[in-house]
Formats: sequence, structure tokens, C-alpha cells
Amino acid sequence: MRFCIAATFTDAMARLTAQEQKAVKTTAFDLQINPASPGLKFHRIDKSKDPNFWSVRVNDDIRLVVHKSAASLLLVYAGHHHDAYHWAERRKIEQHPTTGAMQLVEIRERVEEAAPRAYGVAEPPPAAAAPSKARLFENLRKLELMAFGVPEEWVDTVRGADEDSLFDIIIHLPQEAQEALLKLAVGEKPEPPKAIPAGSDPLRHPDAQRRFRILTNAEELERALEFPWEKWAVFLHPDQRALVERSFPGPARVSGSAGTGKTIVALHRAVHLGRRATAGRVLLTTFSTALAQALKFRLGHLIGNEPEVAQRIDVEAINDTALRLYTARFGAPVMATEPDVQALIAQASPKLSAGSFTERFLHGEWDDVVDAWNLLSWEDYRDVSRLGRKARIGGKQREALWAVFADVRAGLAAKALVTWPDLFARLTAALPGGGERPYESVVADEAQDFGVPQIRFLAALAGGREDGLFFAGDLGQRIFQTPFSWKTLGIDVRGRSSTLRINYRTAHQIRAQADRLLPQSITDVDGLVESRRGTISVFDTAPPQTEIFPNAEGEAKSVAAWIAERRRDGYAPHEIGVFVRSDAELDRARRAVAQSGNDAVELGDAAVGAAGKVSVGTMHMAKGLEFRGVVVMACDDRVLPLQTRIEAVSDESDLEEVYNTERHLLYVACTRARDRLFVTGVSPGSEFLADFAAS
Repeated sequence: MRFCIAATFTDAMARLTAQEQKAVKTTAFDLQINPASPGLKFHRIDKSKDPNFWSVRVNDDIRLVVHKSAASLLLVYAGHHHDAYHWAERRKIEQHPTTGAMQLVEIRERVEEAAPRAYGVAEPPPAAAAPSKARLFENLRKLELMAFGVPEEWVDTVRGADEDSLFDIIIHLPQEAQEALLKLAVGEKPEPPKAIPAGSDPLRHPDAQRRFRILTNAEELERALEFPWEKWAVFLHPDQRALVERSFPGPARVSGSAGTGKTIVALHRAVHLGRRATAGRVLLTTFSTALAQALKFRLGHLIGNEPEVAQRIDVEAINDTALRLYTARFGAPVMATEPDVQALIAQASPKLSAGSFTERFLHGEWDDVVDAWNLLSWEDYRDVSRLGRKARIGGKQREALWAVFADVRAGLAAKALVTWPDLFARLTAALPGGGERPYESVVADEAQDFGVPQIRFLAALAGGREDGLFFAGDLGQRIFQTPFSWKTLGIDVRGRSSTLRINYRTAHQIRAQADRLLPQSITDVDGLVESRRGTISVFDTAPPQTEIFPNAEGEAKSVAAWIAERRRDGYAPHEIGVFVRSDAELDRARRAVAQSGNDAVELGDAAVGAAGKVSVGTMHMAKGLEFRGVVVMACDDRVLPLQTRIEAVSDESDLEEVYNTERHLLYVACTRARDRLFVTGVSPGSEFLADFAAS
């Protein structure tokens, strides 16, 4: 008999107490080992429309709901006695007659209660009927809706949906039907799911696998139940699963706006490659140590009970990986600091004619061009395209500039100092052509924030191997690196680039409003387009709040009240995050949290995410995180965009890049919110808020 688990089971189990969850797990393991054990007490749920629904006793109060047939046993719900029976009485599991996918269908019931009438009181005249809104799917026939996975008994209800009732209806439908209807509602033309051949296993349908998982051993059940709220560890969208398991003949990339599951794909991809690897190793990497630690923690959810797979996967920030490999090959380097470089530039800059270039320009040219591209000679600098630098300079000017940068290079060499691009370049050059490499495959998350040295290194590390490189990222969240061509560095993802468009993390209203901060599509230097068109969120919430206050005291008081209200709504402290643009505004966030009666923990601290504390931090530190409720504070005029960044621009043509990345930062911070978002500032507010709050 096959043993399976449904996503609804993990949802229900997560709502129980820790002691109740422990008892549920014990009974679930007993069921998997021997479902016919005389110690297990099965009772048919007589009032259920599905004759295969049974309850299994856990203790005096808790019951499991299972779907039992001759071929399989499926765990579908866990809860208190009354709740469990009530849940089962309103659902059934059946194979969809059109798509062939196994679905858990909510019974369509219409209950109308007449309002009590007070005798002897005149009945008021009927109110004028409000004008009816257009029905969204009235032009679609029954079979057309069923082709998208709509259960037959829900077709009439769906055909009556308008823009006000749509979200109230779709929450009762299977996920594939939800997604199709949302796309249809915004003018998209989704492809119906492919129907499986007659006689095929309905649990093997890609859409069925996003809600039902066939478990082949006790380790898989243990992994599914260890962190029941982390459904991403067990159930994948068909588009995500296809990217995880597909073989790519060259570098591949998955993109998508915030909340579409790029990191989930990266994690599952690393595990898939780790399970497949025999002698080689897999590197799962990102641009910062903090994010790498978050990836490592989540990886434990996936393979905590597969130590042999975990041992094949290294999870590190890309700079940490490079430093480790460099040290093993060449010895520990002495890294050049920013003050070291600034001093060398200041010493060499008198070679230039007075007033020709500012020191700010020289620092930018060194960081973005000379050092980033590891330019070592006049010929290299003469011929470089200077992508990302808007100010144009002629040949004579380049010649004069190189005299300065040549002195900086000589000064670094004399002190035996190494910059990060130097380290990456030497390590890249040392990789053997076609020979053995440290890693068989590399999966890189948040790849939009990798720089030229890192991309060059990864291209050499992969060596053109099949499934050697897999990137996940979003150009709309690029906040660290200036644009450059990946193709010129040996990484061409054309034909192997995919976009995820289903957002399960961020509510419709929050996602739609945050998207106003960015263009509908962004094109990279190589011409690849990342579009936000067609992205949908599968749940809705209250619209984001935006408010500008006359002073910081008023802002803190309002934010404190908002946090207190979320706590009354049942939000745990660690489910709330407060973000500001920079360290200079952190005190405003701390004061607001303190006034709300809660403790704060700063992002990056070891205790971040600890129960009982609200997370506070800068927008940069928010990347890769998510919270039920988010406050984005201190969106003042000279804070966002940050005035010091604007003043540091050496050429007006570089302002566009500053404004773009500042917008990206606000987008990142806002899209950390799942259910509620509050954006605040002190008058005059940031100019970006006019776009964000536009209706």
C-alpha cells in the first residue's frame, strides 16, 4: 500500500501545540509502518461525501483524517475531534475528469439564513440595487473552465465571479485553478494543464504533486513532519519542479519578482544535484555571509536526515569560498582595505592636471572598472568598454588616468596587498583547463548582485560542463553591482533562462503596489528581458498603508501603534520586521519597537528570528527574508534616495544608476511583507512614495 501526505495535513499540524504535534507524528509513523496494526483505531466519517475518509485516534482529543483505499493511505488532516470531522465532512478527494489530476475538492454548499423580523415594525423599503459588476468568466464555457482544473461543481460559481468576489471564490479551489483564473482575470492567456492519459496514476500528475507527496520511506515522512509549516520543503509548483530536475547543457538562470520562489528552486536544485553526484561536490552560494547562513539553515529542512547528501554540498558566500580555496593554494592573503586604496589614489592623483578629475571619480573608476575587471596594463584599460560608467572619457584622458592607476597597482604590490578582484583573478587563472575542479556543480542565489570577478570565477569553475552552473536572481532587486555583460565573461544563458510568475509569499495588493516602483520589464546588458507582466499573487489582503508625519516622534508613535495592533491580531513578535535605509535611521526603528512594548533584535545578530523579538535592520539586510508584517520607516526626502550617495556622484550621468538601485532597495524592503505593510516617513517624504502610493 502506498503511503502519502497532503499539504493540508502539514498546514493543520502546524496549528497544533508542540505536544499535540509530537503525538500526531507518532501516530503517523505507526500508520506508515503498519496501517493494519490492531492498536490503530479507524472510524469511517459517515457524514463525509467521500466514503474513503476515515478518522484515526491519536489521543482522547486529537484525530487524524486519512483517505484510505485498497491502493493507498493518504494523510490529509490533523486536529481536534470536532474540527477534524467537520473538515472531512466538507471535502472529498477525486480525480479531475478533464486534467486527470487528483484533487482535494471543497464541497460546494450554499446556506442562506433569513434575517429575523421584528413583528409590529414596518419593513423598510428595499434599498436601490447597486449596479452589478461585470462577470469575469461569463464568456467561458463549462468545459473551458474545467480544462483549467476547476472542479465541475464549482463551475457555475466561478462563472458568476466579479472583481470583488474573485479572491473569496478562488481560495476554495485547487491551486492550478486559482492560478489560471487569476491570469485570465488580468488578461493573460494561460495554457491549460496537460491531461494525463487514461489509466495513468492521478497522483503522478504534476499538479497533484504540488499538494500530495508519495513517501517511499520513513526518512521522507520524518522530513515532511519535522517542520510542517515549511511546505516548500515537500511540495513544489510544477514549474519549479521542472527547473529543479531538468538537465541543462550550459549555464542556466531562473528569474522572477520577489516572492516567486527563486531561492526555493535554488535549494531544491542543489539537493537534486547533490543526490545525483557521486564523486564530485556541489556549491550552493550567494553574495553575502548572512544570506549563506540563511540558505544553510533552510537546506537543513530539506536534507537534515540525509547526511550523505549534506556532506556533498558546501553552503558559503562566494567570497568565503574564494578565500578558502585561495588560502589552500597560495597561502593566506593580506587583504587591501578601502583606506589603503584611498591613500594610494591620493598619492598618485597629483599626476593629473588640476581640476581634471575629482577623487570621487578616481575611486569610482578604480572600483567599477580597473579593479573590477582586473586591468593590469595600459592596453587593458585602453580597450575596456567601461560598462556601468556613464561618464565618457577620451583616449588622452584614459592615458592620463592610467598613470594614476598604474601607481596604485605598484603601491599594492609593494605592500603585498591583495584586493578581492585580485584574489578572484589569480584563483580563476589557476583553475586547470578541462581538468579536475573543486566542484562538479554550482548553484548561485541572488546572482544579480554578483560582480565581474565572481562571475568570471564561476565561469572558469564550471568549465562549460553540463549542469555546471545554475543562477537564481531578479534584476529588480539588484542593489550592489553596476550592470555588466555576463556573456563576455563566458556565461551565456540565452535559451536556458526561465521566469517564475506565481507568487505565494506576498499578497496581491502589496506585490502590485511594490511593482510600481520598477519598470514592467528590465533588460540586462546582454539583451535578456526580465518582465513582471503576468506575475500573480494567489491571495489578497488589506492594501499597504503609506503615511508621512510632521516629525519623527509622530512617526514612532504611529508605528508603535501599528505593531501593537498586529500583535493583537495574533502576529508573533518574530513575524514582524522594521526596516530603514541606513544605520543612521536605526534608532528611529528601535524607539518605535520599544514604544510598542516589544523587544527588538537587529538583523545580522545571532539571535535574529528568535521568538519574542521584533526584527529591525537596514534595507540591505532585509534581502532574502520574509515576515507576516513589515514596516518600512524613515522614507524621508533626503534619506531615500540617500543624499550622501547623490552627492558622491562625480558625473550627472551616473545619477540614473544611483536612483535605480535606491528604488530597488525600497522594492526589496516592501516585498519582505506577506500580509501587512506600513510605509512611513517624515515630511517631506521620499519622491519614490508618489509612485508607490499611486492608485
